[in-house]
Amino acid sequence: MKRLLTFIASLALLASCCCGEKAPKTEYVVDCNGKGDYTSLQECLDALPSKSPVWRTITVKEGEYREKITIDVYKDKLTIVGEGDVKIVWDDHTGRVLEDGYTMTTYDTWTMSIQADEVHLQNLTIENSAGRVGQAVAVETRGDRIIIENCRMLGNQDTFFTKDYVARIYVKDCYIEGTTDFIFGASTTVFDNCDIHCKVNSYITAASTAERTKYGYVFRNCRISCADEVTAMYLGRPWKSTAATVWIECYMPETIHPAGWHNWGAKDREERCYYAEYKCYGPGADRSKRVKWSHELTDEQVANEYTLEKIFALKVGSEQYRWPWNGTFNKENTVE
Repeated sequence: MKRLLTFIASLALLASCCCGEKAPKTEYVVDCNGKGDYTSLQECLDALPSKSPVWRTITVKEGEYREKITIDVYKDKLTIVGEGDVKIVWDDHTGRVLEDGYTMTTYDTWTMSIQADEVHLQNLTIENSAGRVGQAVAVETRGDRIIIENCRMLGNQDTFFTKDYVARIYVKDCYIEGTTDFIFGASTTVFDNCDIHCKVNSYITAASTAERTKYGYVFRNCRISCADEVTAMYLGRPWKSTAATVWIECYMPETIHPAGWHNWGAKDREERCYYAEYKCYGPGADRSKRVKWSHELTDEQVANEYTLEKIFALKVGSEQYRWPWNGTFNKENTVE
């Protein structure tokens, strides 16, 4: 009798395995040497089921991937992790004429475009190798709730484009280099413990923060470095008149321009943009010659207004979005 019951249970288990729905695949491997599921990252992205109810992980094996990457709006809940030295490279730039006669603009030039929500990049180098030929974006973000962690974004003019107005980006332990306006756009973006490298005399940031958005770019515990030929680098200039950029406890070399900030030749932007610093250090952090329309944050402001919970409008206590802190986003990050 006992053997009969065991046999019946085994048949039931077999039937459930055969008739039940197959668990969705959540782990993928991309290897340019042919030892993974795909040899191309874009090929893997194109094959992913759209609007997954669960998170997926793509592991990219060491190597150079010469491809233009689009993470489209349907490929959310996605982690892409580099294993070893992974480099994604493309070389589009403004003014390039395609075979159909179309001339590229800044908005077409990205090496990687992250258009989906809830995307997490780790351990990748993403480069626009076009050189100093005008605007040439390495990474463009359009989605909300994006993390870029321990990555390198390489380029010249317009390296990192945070495009969308209602979007929140968290950049942690990254290296970003460029020439002019190489961190630019409208999204609320926090840079934590990042290295920012300036290659020519110009401007680091060009925020286009919307008027209804309280936070634009917030740099915390970052380090600015400059190439040998750099003698005067501005912290930012307002692409839009309501631009907002704040540097908190960051290192600034002597090559930071004493004025710190530039109005982009528009006097009226001085009244509407919000540029501020707090306890930055290094020879370029002296605020005695800063433009009078910039601000110095107080201890109270930093403690109460510049936490991740405040900046990203988080609801503490949930891990729904798998972020590196315990919290989730509200629908929009706008001034109450």
